[in-house]
Amino acid sequence: MRVMITGAGGFLGRQLALHLLEMGSLRGRAIDALVLLDQRLDGFPADPRLRLLAGSITEPALLRRALADGMDVVFHLVSVPGGTAEQDYGLGYQVNLLGSLELLDQLRRSARPPVVIFASSVAVYGGDLPARMDEQQPPRPALSYGSHKLMLETLLEDLARRGEVDGRALRLPGIVARPPAPNGLRSAFMSDLMHALAAGEAYRCPVSPLATAWWMSARCCVDNLLLAAELENPGNPRTWQLPVLHLSVGQVVDALVQTFGEDRRHLVSYQPDAALEALFGRFPPLRTPLARTLGFRHDGNALALVRNALDLAPRPRRPRSIPSLA
Repeated sequence: MRVMITGAGGFLGRQLALHLLEMGSLRGRAIDALVLLDQRLDGFPADPRLRLLAGSITEPALLRRALADGMDVVFHLVSVPGGTAEQDYGLGYQVNLLGSLELLDQLRRSARPPVVIFASSVAVYGGDLPARMDEQQPPRPALSYGSHKLMLETLLEDLARRGEVDGRALRLPGIVARPPAPNGLRSAFMSDLMHALAAGEAYRCPVSPLATAWWMSARCCVDNLLLAAELENPGNPRTWQLPVLHLSVGQVVDALVQTFGEDRRHLVSYQPDAALEALFGRFPPLRTPLARTLGFRHDGNALALVRNALDLAPRPRRPRSIPSLA
């Protein structure tokens, strides 16, 4: 079993890589090689299964080297964040679109179709969402980032139809809690709020306490990515909207206060940015019956989200049944 992660040095990719090393197997087979690709790959353990390739996904020669011995499963996570991609269109175009197209073109030439899990985004829906929505909501991206994600979903579905790639795309919500550092994400306030209150630091929130978003911890997201890889005969469509926790910022603050103490509540002040809240603070309730049938899940509730996002509880060790739609 040979596995590759693009964007492996990032917040989500690093957690996925470490968890795969701990698991030791995927799709019922022992992992012989775990190929990690990103521009920086610092701090990974010494492990004979690891192969580190530092560089950009925009380099075709690097991709050829990474895939030279064949690949069974690929987690394609690398991307330029939405805010950065909007400000620097050329960078987003090169990485989020052209680099991904090159990766998929090389993968479709494999001797055996690899399983490809693509980290898409709820950014494909754009703004002005209905009061309630489900998995059938038509995508209407409002940012270049979302447009590029939607293009790749379409290509992945087509390659799956052709039998050249066993593609699976997951539309990810806001994943928390990312490290408190500049990352180009317009939704960074979701993580910054958590880190600040956990550390007992004051935080000025750029959206109101009534702003609603879709939340998921990185721990829960990794579990969903692994489930997507494990699914046998997933049928159609091959793009799934993950279940989400629909929470207001005020509800997340309540969960943080319940976790760390009532004295943390006064640390939060609000200075709403109308444009930001229009994009990231007006998400409606979201039904995902198909994804739930397949076994995908959210964190459960706001308190569990805080525990998982801030790594306050050990990861449960329990088997998960893998449904099939065959």
